[in-house]
Amino acid sequence: MQQEATNGLVIRRSSHTVDEVVQSLQAMLVAKGIHLFALVDHSGEAAKAGLTMRPTKLFIFGDPKAGTPLMLASITSAIDLPLKILVWEDEQGATQLAYNDPTYLATRHHIPETLLANISGIEKIVEKLL
Repeated sequence: MQQEATNGLVIRRSSHTVDEVVQSLQAMLVAKGIHLFALVDHSGEAAKAGLTMRPTKLFIFGDPKAGTPLMLASITSAIDLPLKILVWEDEQGATQLAYNDPTYLATRHHIPETLLANISGIEKIVEKLL
């Protein structure tokens, strides 16, 4: 699968549909005991406004036990936390997933390397959705 990193954003292509990824990610978060703070249905909200948009959903999730130490180390990290995964259907009908590269976030907010593991699990989550 393709991986692209631009300005700290990692984009991966999934072989599954948007709906399949959404269902799998929801189940995975529940199984891991990770709190889903919000699921923003951008395309659904667009439809309510009379606009057309390919399926696009944003997951906002995390664990305060993992995220709080990062915010205590660097309060500006709160702008990027909780973690997010964007799932959308591209122009070719393929499903794409995007998330902030944990190393980029650590550099951006001067987070100690010892705390990087607190947010690096997002990479394994995304890998399972491909």
